[in-house]
Amino acid sequence: MARLLARAHKVGSSGEVPVSAVILNGSGQCIGHGSNQRESKKDPLGHAELIALRQAAYLREDWRFNDCTLIVTLEPCPMCAGALIQARVGKVIYGAKDSKRGALGGTIDLSKHPSAHHKMIVKGGVLEDEASKQLEDWFKLRRKNSV
Repeated sequence: MARLLARAHKVGSSGEVPVSAVILNGSGQCIGHGSNQRESKKDPLGHAELIALRQAAYLREDWRFNDCTLIVTLEPCPMCAGALIQARVGKVIYGAKDSKRGALGGTIDLSKHPSAHHKMIVKGGVLEDEASKQLEDWFKLRRKNSV
C-alpha cells in the first residue's frame, strides 16, 4: 500500500485524483497496475481499478481473476466494485474508506448484495490514515487553487 500511495502522489501532482491500484496473481506477482486517468485521457472510465483490470486481462488473456488480489488506495466506487465482481476478483484490499461513493462498505456493499454472483474477500482500512490524508490534502489544495 505504501508503494501505491507514493505512485498516487505522483498522479495527484499531474492533476488526477491521487488513486492507484495493482493486481497481484496467486503467486503475488504484479499482473496489472493503474492510476486514475480520467482527466488526462478525458475518459469517464479512467479509474485506477479498471485500468489495472484491463492490463491484467490483456496479459493473462483471460477475464477471470478468482486467484488474484486487487490493492487500491481508495475504496472502489459502484462502477469499479461492479467490474471487480464481474471479473471475479478473489480479494480486494483498499486504503481510504469512501463514505460518499464507496461501494464495498462505504455507502453500499456490492460484494454482499444478493445479485453478486461472485463472493470476494474485502479488507478495507489498510494504511487508512495515510491514504485518507493524501486525498484530503489533494482536494484541499485543488479547492484553494480554484478560488
